[in-house]
Amino acid sequence: MGKKVSQIAAASLVVDYTLTVAVSIAAGVGALTSAFTGLVPYTVQLCLLILAFITVLNLRGVGEAARAFLLPTVIFIVGILAVIVIGLIHPVAQNLVPHGKSLINNQVKVSLSLLLILKAFASGCSALTGVEAIANGVPLFKEPKIKRAKNTELLLGIILGVMLIGLAILANKFGIGPRSNNTVLSQIMMKAVGLNWAYYLVSFAVLIELALAANTSFGGLPILTSLLSKDNYLPHFFSLRSDRLVFSRGVWVLAVLSGLILVALGGNTNAMIPLFAIGVFTGFTLAQTGMVVHWSRLRPRGWIYKSILNGSGALLTFIATVVFIFTKFTAGAWIVIVTIPLILLLFNGINRYYEAAGKIIKIDDDSFEETAYKTLVLVPVVDISKITEQALKNAFAISNEVVAVKVVFPEDDTYKQFETRWRDWNDKVRLLTINTEYHSIVRPLVRFIELISRDDLKVIVIIPVYSPPKWHQKLLHNQLDLVLSSSLSHLHNVIVARCLFP
Repeated sequence: MGKKVSQIAAASLVVDYTLTVAVSIAAGVGALTSAFTGLVPYTVQLCLLILAFITVLNLRGVGEAARAFLLPTVIFIVGILAVIVIGLIHPVAQNLVPHGKSLINNQVKVSLSLLLILKAFASGCSALTGVEAIANGVPLFKEPKIKRAKNTELLLGIILGVMLIGLAILANKFGIGPRSNNTVLSQIMMKAVGLNWAYYLVSFAVLIELALAANTSFGGLPILTSLLSKDNYLPHFFSLRSDRLVFSRGVWVLAVLSGLILVALGGNTNAMIPLFAIGVFTGFTLAQTGMVVHWSRLRPRGWIYKSILNGSGALLTFIATVVFIFTKFTAGAWIVIVTIPLILLLFNGINRYYEAAGKIIKIDDDSFEETAYKTLVLVPVVDISKITEQALKNAFAISNEVVAVKVVFPEDDTYKQFETRWRDWNDKVRLLTINTEYHSIVRPLVRFIELISRDDLKVIVIIPVYSPPKWHQKLLHNQLDLVLSSSLSHLHNVIVARCLFP
């Protein structure tokens, strides 16, 4: 479908992955605060704590993160199915009054209109978000990858359908509606099994399982950013793996962005859902449309049926996207409408830079041309020491043209003595004095090197550095080498090296 459409899909996936983390964690904390109402004031702190835990797990490797969620997943599935079965068998609900204020105004009557049907349809579609994680994670499956992914997707669909329909029947049976600080799922569990160990166990499993939903993004976004960086649409460091073979930069970016959303929206799940759904269904629409194009080009056996199936899916998810945009625009959907074009501008800006840089560094001629340069090695010195001695030895290993440079301040009356000591210590190395009116060593050195720098001369600056045995002892030194290295980094004909002692 072309690069432009692919970029839109990538941008919507970035929004999807980021909001998946925020929504899942917020919903999980909502399940926890429904069971333990005293934790409601600490919603944001709990969200950030869970986010930090998931981030650390993923920085240590996706495999470890997946294994950590295996047992809670089993408890979640068995627990929810048990709640549904018990709720359907019991003729009456538990006589418990759920806490929280009802968010339904019984005095308001709404006529059944096309807009209401579309809003209900779009809201119901939001239950499907998350099924894309399996398709995006096909590379993580064992062989045969496609077959295993298909079977997993089918199993997910069955479990999701049974749970969603069963909980909807129980919500209708018990007359349950949305309440402040109390999720609908919590109310259903309370009515079905009561406030006992089973209720709290399943509530905790819901929290862990929603954290797992957030974890899927940590497996997806870093891979997406690595692919974008290889295509020159994101900085190249996103394609580098850490020592645990994890795209750690993508993990950090996802953690920071989702953390900012959680703080900005106060961990409010309802405020995030519209933003979340738009990014998801934009990706769904593009994916299904892409499959229609795919079938029409290849035309395998049964391609018409497959095209109709994917085309219907594209139409339905497109309707859901449009409904969410128009009905939730003022409630925050405008943020996604603005964010996706901004991400596209970022992609294209980075891509233009890499194209321009590629033209600059491209070699037009395959032959290598040798160029003769004169080499001058400068060694900034402060005093005569073993550090200075080692730096000079390294300098002579590079070139016979070695000059020691010392910056002298106006009130420094000991320089003549230093010059005498220098001649007595090493009269083979020329000592050059730079007098300055500033109380700065870096600025005079940089200006001097700029003056002597020319195309046929390579200046190598060797900075003597004392390296203490313990890391915290480095804080006791002036870090002059780092400042000088940074100041010289913009000079083209200058090579900067640090000579560590011991």
